[in-house]
Amino acid sequence: MEIPLSHFQHISLDQIQSSCKFPCFLLDTKIFTNRNMSIFPDFSFNRIERRAPSSKIKCSSVEQGLQPKPRPKPIKTIQNVEVESSLEETQNRKPTSGLCSQIEKLVFYKRYQEALELFEILECEVDYGVSSSTYDALVNACIGLKSIRGVKRVSNYMINSGFEQDQYLRNRVLLMHVKCGMMIDARQLFHEMPERNVVSWNTIIGGLVDSGDYKEAFHLFMLMWQEFSDAGSRTFATMIRASAGLGLVYAGRQLHSCILKMQIDGDIFVSCALIDMYSKCGSIDDAQFVFDEMPEKTVVGWNSIIAGYALHGYSEEALSMYYEMRDSGVKMDHFTFSIIIRICARLASLEHAKQAHAGLVRHGFGLDIVANTALVDFYCKWGRIEDARHVFDKMPRKNVISWNALIAGYGNHGRGIEAIVMFEQMLFEGMIPNHVTFLAVLSACSYSGLSDRGWKIFDSMTRDHKIKPRAMHYACMIELLGREGLLDEAFALIRDAPFRPTENMWAALLTACRVHKNLELGKFAAERLFGMEPEKLSNYVVLLNIYNSSGRLEEAAAVIQTLKKRGLRMLSACSWIEIKKQPHVFLSGDKSHVQTKEIYQKLDKLMLEIAKHGYVSEGNSLLPDVDEQERISSYHSEKLSIAFGLINTSESTPLQVVQSHRICGDCHNVIKLIAMVTRREIVVRDASRFHHFKDGTCSCADYW
Repeated sequence: MEIPLSHFQHISLDQIQSSCKFPCFLLDTKIFTNRNMSIFPDFSFNRIERRAPSSKIKCSSVEQGLQPKPRPKPIKTIQNVEVESSLEETQNRKPTSGLCSQIEKLVFYKRYQEALELFEILECEVDYGVSSSTYDALVNACIGLKSIRGVKRVSNYMINSGFEQDQYLRNRVLLMHVKCGMMIDARQLFHEMPERNVVSWNTIIGGLVDSGDYKEAFHLFMLMWQEFSDAGSRTFATMIRASAGLGLVYAGRQLHSCILKMQIDGDIFVSCALIDMYSKCGSIDDAQFVFDEMPEKTVVGWNSIIAGYALHGYSEEALSMYYEMRDSGVKMDHFTFSIIIRICARLASLEHAKQAHAGLVRHGFGLDIVANTALVDFYCKWGRIEDARHVFDKMPRKNVISWNALIAGYGNHGRGIEAIVMFEQMLFEGMIPNHVTFLAVLSACSYSGLSDRGWKIFDSMTRDHKIKPRAMHYACMIELLGREGLLDEAFALIRDAPFRPTENMWAALLTACRVHKNLELGKFAAERLFGMEPEKLSNYVVLLNIYNSSGRLEEAAAVIQTLKKRGLRMLSACSWIEIKKQPHVFLSGDKSHVQTKEIYQKLDKLMLEIAKHGYVSEGNSLLPDVDEQERISSYHSEKLSIAFGLINTSESTPLQVVQSHRICGDCHNVIKLIAMVTRREIVVRDASRFHHFKDGTCSCADYW
């Protein structure tokens, strides 16, 4: 029976409700009509024509003439199962049941490539005698290898042999196309199926959601609902994922309402999908409600709610949920530890991260690639680059993300040579770099001033790796030129870029102008940035620093007036240091600490001592994003943190300070001299990068 097009164009809410077993509505049908397309303008309700299966449909490989490859060599034994290929059978070209049995055994032992190679013998046969179970095994082989060529070969053979598929095998062939990413062919197969059951609908809808075509998934879901007036938990879980993909919390809520009325809310997969949907749509309270109502809280449910809190910046709540999960006795998986390690990175909690690392090993995930990559990233971001390298070296398998994390870590710590060595080792081991890899290694070159190496790597992107440089790669090269004082060349690179210059590119030029005190070009770059990021405070302050350092006080005052007119308020600077597993937070000019007297006495003594080594205060320097009054203060937050650390640690202990803002020029000079006179190694992680101070020098080479 062919359903008229007009029937789908005017599906009413009453019709849907009348066909549903339960008096509930699913989705506001205004979304799904051709009259109102404000939400989903690309929706189209083309009818699904049901045609008889056509034996004339051929894949491109058949039309071009698929040539048989040389026959494969005899297959070796499979775990005591002898796979024999009789020479006599091959010569007679008769696909006996023994040959089909061999294919099925190969697939059973997951030797998919050998199974498809053996299938080539069948493709040469004239007498078709392949059973449904053999086709089912070949479907598994194609899915296991994600082989598009294998899918076409198996499909063509079935069509040419005139094999009559039952409903089960039709669904399996549809699944094979979906899993191999052949969604155009899959939709064609779906439309031409003489009969479709719930499995057929779930397969095609799931494939659309997995491929990101959420609108079409909703379209088919409505048609499925019209035909069956019902849906199972798997279907709803899939459509909840589609709601999350579209960011439509109200659609998810209507699905949730239908789930409650159909009494399938106890399904674990549905509950986890709801938690994920509410979290991604910003309704963390609804996600918590669904989690609390779960009859059995599985590891997936815990991971979903923890990730939801972390997604919206509730890091402490996420960490609290993690400890609650641990105390509940639920067995954690590697995703749990990966999430927690990332949360620890945000909280700057080295102690919690170490505990998570220990738990990772204790629970048997010490070699997991995802969790260990998260650890490498964490240790790099929080100054423990040697620990990061140790974890990396212990990994039995590494992916491109693992390499990128370590290369970026070396770069951020000013160790550009090591970053380049790791990049070259990555290439030597056959790992294919991506655009993130080049961003990491080019950033390392720019941070360390490795101009020649940086340009060679930049040129190799297109020449050797066929990767087109993006704006962020150009920003690295602009910084390299700016570091060398080649401001005209840096400006020319921006002007001649094959795309519209981005904020990062102009910001790199503005930083170079600040360092080299090029007022006119800096003003030009700042004006471009103001137009692109009118609310970003640091752009104004960098320009303000340029005016101050050049003695242009009237222009500096004008920038301050602009800030006031725009309502932009500079924030208070904040720094913290961890001593004996206890974090201590300081604001600039802070006098709330219990050791305030000792801290200020220590800092005053240090200032007198470094003055003997040539220190002169920079009174015209302003922090990039903090209160204006702090430019005349001698007690910036990072200075107080370092003084506190020197008082409360032994003489051989290195100090590590984390701060919310970019370090100012005066503090940078002070800390270099403090590191020299105290013979301490001091690491400061500011909003820009890591600064390793040792023996009167900094790893950034005074360019940040």
